[in-house]
Formats: sequence, structure tokens, C-alpha cells
Amino acid sequence: MSRKAAVVALTALAPISWGSTYFVTTEFLPPDRPLFTGLMRALPAGLLLLALTRKLPQGAWWWKSAVLGALNIGAFFPLLFLAAYRLPGGVAAVVGSVGPLFVVGLAALFLGEKPTVKTLLTAVTAAFGVSLVVLKAGAAFDMVGVLAGLLSSLSMSAGIVFTKRWGRPEGVGALALTGWQLAAGGLVILPIAFLIEGAPPVLTGTNLAGYAYLALGNTAISYFLWFRGIERLSASSATLLGPLSPITAAVIGWAALGQALGPVQVLGMAIAFGATLVGQMGPRAPKAPAPVESFSSTERNGQKVSMDLEGSGVRR
Repeated sequence: MSRKAAVVALTALAPISWGSTYFVTTEFLPPDRPLFTGLMRALPAGLLLLALTRKLPQGAWWWKSAVLGALNIGAFFPLLFLAAYRLPGGVAAVVGSVGPLFVVGLAALFLGEKPTVKTLLTAVTAAFGVSLVVLKAGAAFDMVGVLAGLLSSLSMSAGIVFTKRWGRPEGVGALALTGWQLAAGGLVILPIAFLIEGAPPVLTGTNLAGYAYLALGNTAISYFLWFRGIERLSASSATLLGPLSPITAAVIGWAALGQALGPVQVLGMAIAFGATLVGQMGPRAPKAPAPVESFSSTERNGQKVSMDLEGSGVRR
């Protein structure tokens, strides 16, 4: 396995894990508490990573961590869970699948990554495949949920681009940077959750198990792999791993909830997965120019000087 393939495979574990979010939200968590759920997912994970790494931001990284934490976590989580509560899982997944298109535009603006026809077609194809997998006839379109889903995609897309733009400070590992963002994002959510939703609900053992899974596997580990992957991949390559999330959600729904997977859904999974693979293929390297083998010579002051056919006067 090549080094890039290994990076892609590890980074892909993050959206695969996030594919379980809708299932855990609907089956394990208390209803109608998107802000509290976002808080319980982010802040415990962030504090755990801070305790493990024992590193705090320095200088400009205080405000950079706050911005990244707000984009990737503080705004994204509540909007994501609001969409999950207000929309059927399939509709929420389709709305979220426009994220790669947001990333393409923002990467062109802030990273200088020029959008290519291939990238745009791949992103549209992936979204089409996702729609075949999860969208059912008669699905309800709650406008608040749709707007929340679009804003959550935009927020995370901006987070991807600025994570790529700023990198991380010298001597600081990806685990510490992940902890900074999760803690900052959790602190953004904390006052809003209590102001809007009030006191925390009474939690059952099932609720606690769901929150523990979201905080550890679904957040602390997954976001560490995600931010590490963003450093090593282009912004468009990273975001085009996103379709793995709704594909995973569909497989979990089939395996755990007995939801049917018909020919259309299987076709959509193949299309979305194929687009994901194409999104990881970089442009073909140009062929090296053929070596110049013929040379002319001229006499200068009685000395013979070899020249290439381009007339540079330097033999390559």
C-alpha cells in the first residue's frame, strides 16, 4: 500500500464513523436536544485530549483555535443535530452531501486550489449517488432542517479549508490541535445550550452509552484522524471522502434496523463509492521531456563551446 493510500484509508475511518451518528442520535439519545447532544459530544472529548497532551495554544493560536473550533465543532455540531432531529436521515444526508461543492469554492478562494471539471463532476456525482441511497419518495422537507443542514455543511467546509490553510504550530501534534478545537467548540456550545434548552435532561444508561460512544470513538478518535488527513491531502480529496458517511448510515440501517436496500440503493452506493475513489486520484503526472541528444558547436576565441538546441549555452 502506498503512503497516500494509507493516509486516505485512515482518514476515511472518520466519515465511516460519522455514518453511525444518525443511528445513535435516534436510537440512543434523548429527543429534541441537539445543542446538549453537540455539547456532550465535543467538550468531554476535548477535555480528555487536553489532559492527554498537556499542551495549550500559544500566541495567535488562541484565536485560530477558537475560529477552527467554532467552524468544525461549535457551529457544525448543533446544526448537524438540528438537521438530524428535524429531517429524515435520508434527507439530512442528501443536504449534507453538498459539502464537497462548498469546499471546492472555498479552496479556490482561500487556498488557490483551482476547481477542475473532474473535481466538480465527481462532487456532483457523489451527491447524486448519495441521493439514490438515502432519499425515499414522499420524504418530508422541513425548511428549518434543510437550512440547518446546509449551514452545517458550509461551516464544516470552511473548517476544512482553514485547517488546511493554517496547518498547525511547530512542535504541536495533531492530537493536541484536535483537543484545542473540540474544547473551544464545546465552550461555544455550552452557554447556548443552557440558554435555549435549559437544564440537562435526566439521562438513562442508554443515553450515557450513546454519549460515551459519540465523545470517544465518533469524535475524539475520528477527528484526530480527520485533521491529520487534512494536513496530508488536498482539501477536495479530503471532503470527497464524505460520501462514505451516508453509505455507512445506509448499511447500519439495513443491518441494525432491518431497513431494505433495493437495487436503486445499491446502485447509488456504487456510484457514491466510485466517486469517492475517483476523488482520491490525483492528476496524472506529465511525461518528462525526452533528453536532448543532438548538439551543435561553435567556435568562440578558438574554444569549442557545446550548446544544446535551445541555445542556452549550458549542456544539460
